[in-house]
Amino acid sequence: MRHAIQWLLSLIFIVQMYLAMAVVGLLYLPYAILSPDGALAACHAYCRWVLFSLRVLTGLRTEVRGTPPTHEVLVAAKHQSFLDILMIFHAIPRGKFIMKRELIYAPILGWFALRIGCVPVNRGKRGAAITKMMADVKSGAQRAGQLIIYSQGTRVAPGVKMPYKAGTAALYMQLGQECYPVATNVGVFWPKRGILRKPGLAVVEFLPPIPAGLPNAQFMERLEREVETASDALMAEAGFRV
Repeated sequence: MRHAIQWLLSLIFIVQMYLAMAVVGLLYLPYAILSPDGALAACHAYCRWVLFSLRVLTGLRTEVRGTPPTHEVLVAAKHQSFLDILMIFHAIPRGKFIMKRELIYAPILGWFALRIGCVPVNRGKRGAAITKMMADVKSGAQRAGQLIIYSQGTRVAPGVKMPYKAGTAALYMQLGQECYPVATNVGVFWPKRGILRKPGLAVVEFLPPIPAGLPNAQFMERLEREVETASDALMAEAGFRV
């Protein structure tokens, strides 16, 4: 009975979450058309609502640990579900994601993502996309902020191992900025697929920054080791066992 009630509350949460996206998008649309700051404000407002309604309806609380960056920097994160996108974005002032190109066609979400400076990438053409993005940054076409990349390139369920992709190293080298690794356990409570949202404490943790200028191989080894170790610890804290 308790499981059925939790499933029903999770379904209600999901439905209202997408309705809220439409409402917030329409409310902020005039401001967002006038200025990218309006789109940024809309996205932060939407994150606030989703995190609030998630706690109220499903009992899933959220917590951000560590020190989120506020300066122009690269953020390389573990990706387990839509929840870590919301939490990471809401924790920093001007986040913008490297995202798969298909998302630009998503109603509301796609337009607002482009408006805040997210960079769509063709799968299989990541190198060309990164080259164009770097040209945009240098020409001033991209707004300053925190550039977020998911180093494994997709959502990865807890306990599943996937390689870290070379695109993160390319960005790290070309930007010449320090990199903030981010670990998470959100997939324990909000899975990659399915409706059920489990009560508990979902965490994203901003780890100490990796300084700029390391050789690519050293950077990638350190990034993967630190993110995976911290994520495993967070998932164990949440009661997940492989």
